[in-house]
Amino acid sequence: MDSFGTPADSFTETRRSLQRVAVHILARARQQATGRFGLRVTPGGFGTPEFGDEPTRLRVSGGLLVSETGGVAGARSAAIALDGATLTDLAEWAGVDLDADLDVGHDTPQVGDVDERLLVDAVSAHSLAAWYSLAGDALDRVVAVIPAGAAPSLLQLWPEHFDVALDLDAAPDRRVNLGASPGDGFHADPYLYVGPWTADRPGDPRFWNAPFGAVLGRADLERHSDPTSAAFDFFLRGIELLDC
Repeated sequence: MDSFGTPADSFTETRRSLQRVAVHILARARQQATGRFGLRVTPGGFGTPEFGDEPTRLRVSGGLLVSETGGVAGARSAAIALDGATLTDLAEWAGVDLDADLDVGHDTPQVGDVDERLLVDAVSAHSLAAWYSLAGDALDRVVAVIPAGAAPSLLQLWPEHFDVALDLDAAPDRRVNLGASPGDGFHADPYLYVGPWTADRPGDPRFWNAPFGAVLGRADLERHSDPTSAAFDFFLRGIELLDC
């Protein structure tokens, strides 16, 4: 079981399916309309910013793909279940061209079998959404307390790695990524990370516990009475060490 009470295999399969949706439905839809592909944390999960002449937003909420459209014809919404659907089904529903070229970074996942049925467990999907929400809250707190000169970037969900992240100047010539992954080949379970752009790792060597910087797993985080504050403290500690 994962730390939210979800069977670990269900969470992993759901994460993989939802990343395919993030890359090949949501990011494709935004890129085909605007040339951009970054996503956002949204209620119940993640989605696009509004795009298009008739403002449209696509988002995942739990086990659903939701379309919201405004404009002169009036606002309207629709939803379709993800579990058991194929990318072909979802692309047709959302008006996405799966054959078009797609580049969301050097680790862009392949589209794979577009007729393979997705496995999306609703409990696992909500668990993933809660993880993104916690990370987003903690990162917003970081932005609120750092000096204005740190120049934090926009908080985005990057579809190629499926992580929520921003970057900022921890010190002159020391920019750093701060983010949250739902799990990957490096660390199977969800984790927070501090990833300096430079090779130096100043201060406490126990903090720098990963090849790219530092990580804090969700299970360790949830041992704290206030996980969001613990996440904030982790990010801030990384900034403080880099500013030594």
